[in-house]
Amino acid sequence: MRKGQYRFVAGFLFVPVALYLIFVIWPYIQTFGYSLTDWKGESQTFKFVGLDNYRALLHDDVFKEAIWHNLLFLVFIPVITILLALFFAFMVNAGGRSKAGGVQGVAGSGFYKIVYFFPQVLSLAILAVLFNAVYRSDGGGLLNGFLIKLHLVDVNNPVEWLNEPNVVLWALMAVVVWHGVGFYLVLFSAAMQSIPRDIYEAALIDGANRSQSFFRITLPLLWETVQTAWVYLGIIAMDMFVLVSSMTSNMGAYGGGPDHGSDVMSTVMMRNFLYFGKSGYACAMGVVMLLLTLVLSVVTLRATRRERIEF
Repeated sequence: MRKGQYRFVAGFLFVPVALYLIFVIWPYIQTFGYSLTDWKGESQTFKFVGLDNYRALLHDDVFKEAIWHNLLFLVFIPVITILLALFFAFMVNAGGRSKAGGVQGVAGSGFYKIVYFFPQVLSLAILAVLFNAVYRSDGGGLLNGFLIKLHLVDVNNPVEWLNEPNVVLWALMAVVVWHGVGFYLVLFSAAMQSIPRDIYEAALIDGANRSQSFFRITLPLLWETVQTAWVYLGIIAMDMFVLVSSMTSNMGAYGGGPDHGSDVMSTVMMRNFLYFGKSGYACAMGVVMLLLTLVLSVVTLRATRRERIEF
């Protein structure tokens, strides 16, 4: 690097690095510091309690159940979303056959991309209102009304989608998948369009069917994009605060009902921080959430790592 360029680069990076340290790194450090105290949130005075908050977490059944719910989301949300997005992306890009025998998307693939992507433009707040109407626990709900018309559900005993402990998590999961499939369809479609058509046509000449083309060509060449999608979806699964707090009810605040059946780590943390006034304890939960998210991200990247395939 030429003389004077170090000074220029350092001056150029100083402001963004300083902002990052102040507004990103410093809050993490503060959170860890508060997690070692009995801070109540509003008081300026607090006492150092060491690792007592972390020891209390080991005996907090609500928080441990919330961790289990997050892990359940972590397994199913990425798997279902990515599988559906890959399938639809493959169909709109290489699922059809042209009259000349080449490979192209199914008829109307451009329109399908717009339709699938539409849920992504909706905010999570609008999404919560929309699906609260879908999951209404009476005949006026879209889903219950449909099942009643088909005589699959008794009109006097409709399904309590958001009030049944064995159903509520799957109902919330369906919302996340419905919202996310369109985005990852577009992401995978963009990656698929960079794959030369000649590869698909050569496989077609060799007698490969659609499933063989997908697993032998498309998936290996899209693996890095799938890996990135998995990490992002995993982070979403470790959060889930907006949907749970706005779509479920509880005896306290910030959702999690029925009887903590849909609680996730973020809702338990916010309830302790703002509702119960146990802010130091909530900061300990935040530190645990951060560590779990980092560990799961590293494990996912390591487990899905494979040799890069060039074409």
